[in-house]
Amino acid sequence: MTDQVKELKALGQSLWYDNIERGMLKSGEMARLIAEGITGVTSNPTIFMKAISGSDAYDEAIADLARRGLSAYEIYDALVLEDIAAAADLLRPVYDETGGADGYVSIEPNPALAYDVEGTVAEIRRILDTLDRPNVMAKAPGTLEAIPAIEQLLSEGYNINITLLFSPGTYEKVARAYVSALEKLAAGGGDPSQVASVASFFVSRVDTAVDKQLQELIEGGRPELERLLGKAAVANSKVAYQRFKEVFHDDRFRALEEQGARVQRPLWASTSTKNPAYSDVLYVETLIGPDTVNTLPGATFDAFRDHGRAAPTLEADLEEAEAVMSELADAGIDMEQVTSDLVVAGVEAFSKSLDELLAIVEEKRSRVVAGT
Repeated sequence: MTDQVKELKALGQSLWYDNIERGMLKSGEMARLIAEGITGVTSNPTIFMKAISGSDAYDEAIADLARRGLSAYEIYDALVLEDIAAAADLLRPVYDETGGADGYVSIEPNPALAYDVEGTVAEIRRILDTLDRPNVMAKAPGTLEAIPAIEQLLSEGYNINITLLFSPGTYEKVARAYVSALEKLAAGGGDPSQVASVASFFVSRVDTAVDKQLQELIEGGRPELERLLGKAAVANSKVAYQRFKEVFHDDRFRALEEQGARVQRPLWASTSTKNPAYSDVLYVETLIGPDTVNTLPGATFDAFRDHGRAAPTLEADLEEAEAVMSELADAGIDMEQVTSDLVVAGVEAFSKSLDELLAIVEEKRSRVVAGT
């Protein structure tokens, strides 16, 4: 474990790995990452699409499942559940050593259910009941339509990773739904200490969207806005973290905390740098603070271990962050519209990845069935 990773942990932030692939699990690479300080794993349909399409590690399993008469979706489901179970088992010692604070692997249900409350609830129950491991979280999309489903599942004691959060306002609704869910769970005789949840707040995609609008304004005769390039995502995240403190540092949550409840940690997602003009550790170094998680793709994790700096930055320069948000509004950039569009685009991107993956699995399945 490098000094950077040790320092990050000392500052209260956990590092999770935003990738999973069967070859990593079998070769020992995932175990090595855990030994180097990774304490959780996140996945999504795009990650599995790249894993299954870019490797022959799944071909034997696909052939076996095809011979058993499973459909393309059933094969995909079986492959994902197997990988998630294997990762959860590797992370179980971390879960035990940290008393359930870390050691989780997240699985995403069918993104087509993002706006279907009943479908989301049923699918997440099925996934988590099938896996039957205490250190698995099911992802639920942070759409306004899905918040009732999220609250219902948490109140039943399921571990949930709320994903595709871009707006501080939506984040606060999700955080308060978590508190309400634990109150319902406790009122029914349940144990809130056994529930874990994170709220995945997406970062770099905000800069990609806002910078595009800023560039258009700059080229249209407003060069003074150049100073705002690359500032929106971090400022937006810092504002969300202040909402986290408001929700989880009040008397209402303190009553649950006395019963063993954990805070719902903000998880910084989409933290790879998309713009090559920015630092490759921009969205790691600027968002370090207690009770948080940062989930990193491989290249970003390697970059941070190599030359990242760990310092308590999440609550530094808060006035500047608020000023950035105010200046963006004055420039005519509607952050609520930006973040709303990003949620829609995120759901569509994951749905597209799943469709592409199913096409790949179907092609392989058909070859097996045809004997070719």
